[in-house]
Amino acid sequence: MTKAAALLLAGSLALAACASDENGGGTASGNSASGGDLKIGLAYDTGGRGDRSFNDSAYAGVEAAIKTNGGDVSELSPNADASNRVDLLTQLADQGYNPVIAVGFAYGDVIGDVAQQYPDTTFAIIDSSVAEIGADNLTGLLFAEEQGSFLAGVAAALKTTTNHIGFVGGVDTSLIQKFEAGYFAGAQAVKADIQIDSQYLSPAGDFSGFNDPAKGQIAAQGMFDGGADIVYHAAGGSGLGVFQAAAASNKRAIGVDSDQYNTVDDPALQAVIMTSMLKRVDNAVEAFIGDFVDDKVAGGKDVINDLSTEGVGLATSGGFIDDIQKQIDDYRQQIIDGDIEVPTTR
Repeated sequence: MTKAAALLLAGSLALAACASDENGGGTASGNSASGGDLKIGLAYDTGGRGDRSFNDSAYAGVEAAIKTNGGDVSELSPNADASNRVDLLTQLADQGYNPVIAVGFAYGDVIGDVAQQYPDTTFAIIDSSVAEIGADNLTGLLFAEEQGSFLAGVAAALKTTTNHIGFVGGVDTSLIQKFEAGYFAGAQAVKADIQIDSQYLSPAGDFSGFNDPAKGQIAAQGMFDGGADIVYHAAGGSGLGVFQAAAASNKRAIGVDSDQYNTVDDPALQAVIMTSMLKRVDNAVEAFIGDFVDDKVAGGKDVINDLSTEGVGLATSGGFIDDIQKQIDDYRQQIIDGDIEVPTTR
């Protein structure tokens, strides 16, 4: 079967796909977009809404856009092995949702072909470049994760009392390696001799590492037991385990994507989240939808969100890094000015 035929078959079977529709579409209301009510399709990454991190940040952006423009959203999550990503995208497009936003680079292998099958639908993908995919009706929403992670490394190096910190990555991919590389570079810029542990929870192609708090806890606990006193995670829902290990060890952790100090429910976990590397997926999604409503989306291009656009940064909730904010701001400005070029690989 050709790829195009497979995609058409997936579209015909989409209504029967075993996707989780968490919102059910609701009733459209408010302003119109492209001649009709705004209907946003949101296809989540592994773990779906409720990860207190990446997926939730995307939803927050959609929620903010609907508050401004009206409309409704249909939310779909991958099945257990994430094999139905094509089905999710085709189901949303078949049901008339436009734009359709794919949350995560894992959609990069399929969204280009789906976009070609639905030329009248506007698509966006978070964390994949259109240059690598190729589609005139697709926008890539990209982030300079390495820049924000550099500042997380600066904060960790300034705060450590053992000269020993750690990094837990969800899946060993080029995207998460950007977080790791920036973190290492930032910490080493402050203390060249700092010891940094690093561990990935699953190999490339196995996305379970983004939704396995128990494995995240084991990895972080090993680092704390080995002498690290601060661990930064870029592991999605598995980050909860990192926080649990920090609380059990009376150590500190650094969150990711959202301001996780404000997203955890347990005060004991909140108390150990020193800061979070903010990846403003919410702002990027909200801005993309706003451009769609205003008919300003330039398809076939990437939109880069970095320190200069406040697309990445560090959270200050809890006041744990207030005493080192000047040093952090100095490094931030050096990156923006081009005096520091942050690596994307170690």
